[in-house]
Amino acid sequence: MRVVISAGGTGGHIYPALAIINKIKEREPKSEFLYIGTHNRMEKDIIPKHNIPFETIEIYGFNRKKLYKNFKVLSCFYKCYQKCKKLIKEFKPDIVIGVGGYVTGPVIYAASKLGYPTFIHEQNSIPGKCNNFLASHVTLIGTSFKSTIDKFPKEKTIFTGNPCSEDALKQPIMKKSEFGLLDSKKLVLIVMGSLGSSKINDYFINLFSAFGGKNYQVLYVTGNAAYESLKNIKVPTNVKLVPYIDNMTRIMKSTDIMVTRAGASTLSEIIALKVPSIIIPSPYVPDNHQYKNAIGLVDANAAIMIEEHDLKGDILVRNIDTLINDDAKIQNMKNNLSDFGIDGSATIIYENIKKIIGEK
Repeated sequence: MRVVISAGGTGGHIYPALAIINKIKEREPKSEFLYIGTHNRMEKDIIPKHNIPFETIEIYGFNRKKLYKNFKVLSCFYKCYQKCKKLIKEFKPDIVIGVGGYVTGPVIYAASKLGYPTFIHEQNSIPGKCNNFLASHVTLIGTSFKSTIDKFPKEKTIFTGNPCSEDALKQPIMKKSEFGLLDSKKLVLIVMGSLGSSKINDYFINLFSAFGGKNYQVLYVTGNAAYESLKNIKVPTNVKLVPYIDNMTRIMKSTDIMVTRAGASTLSEIIALKVPSIIIPSPYVPDNHQYKNAIGLVDANAAIMIEEHDLKGDILVRNIDTLINDDAKIQNMKNNLSDFGIDGSATIIYENIKKIIGEK
């Protein structure tokens, strides 16, 4: 199979794309790929490490506050559209796949206009603007949430789950000792998305000392941009700061409690691996979609939620202390997470891709 695939901006888009690539490679080892990403976001660093041919386009998301800047956005979109047409014609793919982020707009639109089969995947419960735009142009749409099906044309939308869930189960476990922690002691993993959060980092600066002397360890992921300013902060010996962890699911398998945002890919991995979690949804995303992603888990007692505006004093430490020492509640959370999983998400996507290629 020859595949052009595009996703960008955050790990929440990039890692589902990699999960789809891995599944295609597993089923068809001789497959060839071309990944189209932005020139200045994290995919430019991640994708080449996986030895996947990578092309960049200069594209920007719409500016909701300074509307005059969108003239440049529209100009870039047209240039990217022309470049993507050229790349796609040269590569001659069997299918073109978009897995989220504004970078997928010109890629999928160009493929559609050229007559290639196209598939997009929506990770969040509320579709993003780019996927809403592309919905009328694509061959097939996959969703992570059942409830999202109704927000797209029903005749070409299917519930696939998030491909990260299947990929997560296959990853080898990462030991706590790889971070200088004790394998024998419980672990709390704190990560605020692939890019980190300056607001949460500021909150934790005065909170790290509260973890001293606890009967568990804390692995705190700052985000690459903030690490230099935080790495010299004095923290207790049971707290470790790291800028980023590639393939987070490996350490999630050694994690007792995860404190996290509510990105759809992260939630799919939490569900697949049955990791008890305290969720702090980002209030800075369109349509408050992280809250909507997570509320189903919270209502089913499969996760705990603390909204960012409620992060005051040591409320988070107190919640961690209570949960990590309540074995019955942790087990109940794990049991309830079982109700949210879907088996073989990446396989479902692969099989449906094969169907639409056959319809070309």
